[in-house]
Amino acid sequence: SEQQCEGIAEAQMIWVGGGSFVMGDDPLYPEEGPPRSVTVDGFWISQTEVTNAQFAQFVSETGYATVAEREPPQIEGAPPEMLQPGSATFRVPTPDNPNWWAWTVGAHWRMPNGAASSIEDRANDPVVQVSYDDALAYARWAGMSLPSEEQWEYAARAGAESLPEPKDASGAPQANYYQGVFPAKDMGEDGYTSRAPVGCFEPNAFGLHDMIGNVWEWTTSSAARPDAPGPVNVIKGGSFLCAANYCARYRPAARQFQERDLGTDHIGFRLIDTERGPPSN
Repeated sequence: SEQQCEGIAEAQMIWVGGGSFVMGDDPLYPEEGPPRSVTVDGFWISQTEVTNAQFAQFVSETGYATVAEREPPQIEGAPPEMLQPGSATFRVPTPDNPNWWAWTVGAHWRMPNGAASSIEDRANDPVVQVSYDDALAYARWAGMSLPSEEQWEYAARAGAESLPEPKDASGAPQANYYQGVFPAKDMGEDGYTSRAPVGCFEPNAFGLHDMIGNVWEWTTSSAARPDAPGPVNVIKGGSFLCAANYCARYRPAARQFQERDLGTDHIGFRLIDTERGPPSN
């Protein structure tokens, strides 16, 4: 059974003072290296991922339609379902269909897992099924921006000499990730087998929640992926689908490359503000 956690309805912006750190130190995967020294200026960053309620306000005020709600490109030879509005959702593979991902007609931010799903009573869950452009549109509406990979990782590391771990010393989960053998069975030892409301796990030393686990987060940093048909950007932080036996990207240093025009049911975002100066006190 899932935890009874309501999450944080009114997230704050947290000031992160500038500094330096080494990206790519002790890489678990090749794309995380080589080590390089990075310096960032101070910035404000949202305490949590942007929620369904926050995104709903944006849509209500602007009439914005996300990429998943629009007519997709009519590519000759594409499967019929991919010629209809929808998005990518995770599925547990079966013997007759070993795929982990499926194009689900009708999946979008209000119905993140397809027509049978809903965000009713999930106001404080992180919004998902948002493309990079969707996240960017929200950020501009809010008068802010998305973080670069360097800013995001600096905030996630929170100045710690040792990187945040998904478990505490007793072995209890302290982030929303996949316990069990992926992709067959998530044991839900952290209280969740899908997205958790934002802020249900303890914050890092900077006061930021869900910087590892829950949902991946968009950054403005571009990347390269040979199999992607279009531009890709770096996403950070891992998600509820990251397991020890596969992915293991619930770490600040982890990174993955995602097509900008494709949302999924495990990618969201948070905002930064570089225009506002540091706190006066």
